[in-house]
Amino acid sequence: MQTHESLEIKLDSFALPERQATLKTLMAMRPEPPPTGVNVNMHFHSFFSYNAKGWSPSRIAWEARKAGLYAAALCDFDVLDGMEEFIEAGLTVGLRTAVHVETRAYLKEYAHAEINSPGEPGVTYIMGAGFVRMPAAGSNTARTLQHLRDQADARNRALVQRINPAVGLAAVDYEKDVVPLSPGRCPTERHLVRAYVMKSRSAFPVEADWTAFWAALFGKGPDEVRKLAGNQPALEERVRGKLVKKGGIGYEPPTDLSFPLVDDFVQWVRACEAIPMAAWLDGTTPGEGDPGGLLGCLRAKGVAAVNIIPDRNWNFIDPAVRALKISKLKDYVEAAEALAMPINIGTEMNRDGLPFVDDLTGEALKPHRALFIQGAQIMVGHGILSRYAGFSYVGGPATKEFGVDIRAKNAFFAAVGALPSLTRNEAEAFVVKGPAQALDVIRKAVKTGKW
Repeated sequence: MQTHESLEIKLDSFALPERQATLKTLMAMRPEPPPTGVNVNMHFHSFFSYNAKGWSPSRIAWEARKAGLYAAALCDFDVLDGMEEFIEAGLTVGLRTAVHVETRAYLKEYAHAEINSPGEPGVTYIMGAGFVRMPAAGSNTARTLQHLRDQADARNRALVQRINPAVGLAAVDYEKDVVPLSPGRCPTERHLVRAYVMKSRSAFPVEADWTAFWAALFGKGPDEVRKLAGNQPALEERVRGKLVKKGGIGYEPPTDLSFPLVDDFVQWVRACEAIPMAAWLDGTTPGEGDPGGLLGCLRAKGVAAVNIIPDRNWNFIDPAVRALKISKLKDYVEAAEALAMPINIGTEMNRDGLPFVDDLTGEALKPHRALFIQGAQIMVGHGILSRYAGFSYVGGPATKEFGVDIRAKNAFFAAVGALPSLTRNEAEAFVVKGPAQALDVIRKAVKTGKW
């Protein structure tokens, strides 16, 4: 007899039909849904761009539903490969969902300052939020999405070319050793690191030889490497620092040719009827020292929302560090709120040890909880309105209706996102009705609070 645990493992199969069938099987077992909580995670990476637990979009939707999350969002690097799967999984399990994409881009105005990519002046993590469909084949938006993928691939291949000569027998074959680690065949930097760790094991099967290899590369004693041997996440973080991050063997300083320009990325996101979203680190870098100035610059380019990873803005043992981070978080939340920019939060889960979800009832985050929940509601509401009614948060119809009254727009989109999660029958009915009639139905639902 198949158990929940054995079926959950199948949710991470690289075969989409198996994932979808397994999710339906799990739901057919009629597990009792937990009460919907007050917490959200609107920034989950899946195995399409590296999830520390190897979770697929379907697995993420299932786990979010099991935990009773109010809402969840997929956010992969440089690809939308999991978008349709995650939206469909949300309908299957009864979960409010959204789909984002993340990349790194070059902000010319801050070329002199480190922003949120440590050690890389001018480079900023940035997102597009609320994608609801793939760009049409052959369109400019499709070509740009492919370009993001191609740029990531080119950066990875160049990294391998710089690293391989320095690691001897642990050198990897990019096509054979790295690409297959990603089901969408678009590996990230973290996949690359895992490939080097795996290759080192096969190249040095004798433990003493393996230990000596990494000890020499790290410039550390064998005892320190032995401590890492049983801790794969810690080992991979150490290897990542040595091979690919600033000061590492394969590191190369970025230029405005290394990454897309922020202006171009924002233009592409808006052309997809999605929401350009700024990403925040922790306020301690020169570029983030003036959050109002940074957001003003990005807002002028068309960025309309912000993303925060709360855990790295309060979760520290040192009370002085913790107080500083919480203070910086407050400054950034206030700067975003002053511009009426919705706030998206999440934990990423692309590194071992990151929490499944932030505790919004905790002392550090509770003051911002209402804004964080509203931000999630806006993302969900945008997804519903854009997918079924052609009414995007950044689109012409919404701009015509709300003009410069961003707070009124936020309230409407949040009200849609606060409605109960869509069922498959309701979603299919919207498709049959068409955008205009679907919009009427959604407006009525906002008034009654139910579909």
